[in-house]
Amino acid sequence: MDKKPVDVLVVNFNTATLLQPMFDALRQADSETLASYLVVDNASVDDSLDRLAKVCPEALVVSNAKNVGFGRANNQLLEHLQGKYALLLNTDAFVSEDTLEKTIAYMDAHPQCGVLGVRLVGRDGDLQPSCRYFPTPLNVFVSRTGLGRFFPGLKMVDEMDWGHDAVRECDWLPGCFYLVRREVLDQVGLFDPRYFLYYEEVDHCKRVKEAGWKVVFYPHTTVVHIGGESSKSVAELEAASRQISSYQIESELLYFRKHHGVPGLALHMFLVNLGDLVLALKALLKGRGWGAIQACWRHSRATWTSLLGTQFARQPTR
Repeated sequence: MDKKPVDVLVVNFNTATLLQPMFDALRQADSETLASYLVVDNASVDDSLDRLAKVCPEALVVSNAKNVGFGRANNQLLEHLQGKYALLLNTDAFVSEDTLEKTIAYMDAHPQCGVLGVRLVGRDGDLQPSCRYFPTPLNVFVSRTGLGRFFPGLKMVDEMDWGHDAVRECDWLPGCFYLVRREVLDQVGLFDPRYFLYYEEVDHCKRVKEAGWKVVFYPHTTVVHIGGESSKSVAELEAASRQISSYQIESELLYFRKHHGVPGLALHMFLVNLGDLVLALKALLKGRGWGAIQACWRHSRATWTSLLGTQFARQPTR
């Protein structure tokens, strides 16, 4: 049997109800000709495995005994790749009929493109951030505090004030639809396993660009991305939505230590505490109540706890 050009990599965590519509959308995009399916189930407690066997019996399935996180789960599938490209696709992301054909054609025609993303819209059709700038201690601080008017010209991570109708290079792309050239994976690998959740694709795109490849936003097809379904199930299972933010806090620290060094990490910690102070003062002046002020204190405390738990962002806690 001829190898298909793209391997579709799916990490599932308690999203059984999304599997049918996700695979239906892929099949309408001619995936049976263009793609093979590789799935990791991250210890789901719903009926995901039974549903998957019915919805896509031809998929290669890896079933984990525990949730190993998004990046590590995708890494488990690297040894099974056979195609020229790998498409990381969330279970809550639904491709258009022309998505696979157009994106594969673009990659074929542009051999310097290492990673390709597309136009993302929500369930209601509203445009989502689809083409992003790298996070820095400063732009993360400005985004949290809403002080953008004091920093004109600063590139924000989710900058949306540009036309989304033309192909353009960018810093990084969301992992819900993430088309990667196999040569890139052979050269730089996939995700840093230290990130349990969040920042995997940010770090990967940075390494891809440092290796000389291009990261490209392609607007001529659209993927509907519901967003947050796996995270929602994590929160429900753990009955603690704050745990979700702890994943992000930890990954942020690991990222800044890795790519900005100790000085960048120190600046980030300073700006986190300054940001929480600014937000607490805003809450006080606007009469938002003691709870809003306490939230700022909890965020600072959680960040310091994560810093110490990761041995100053040298290693993950999970």
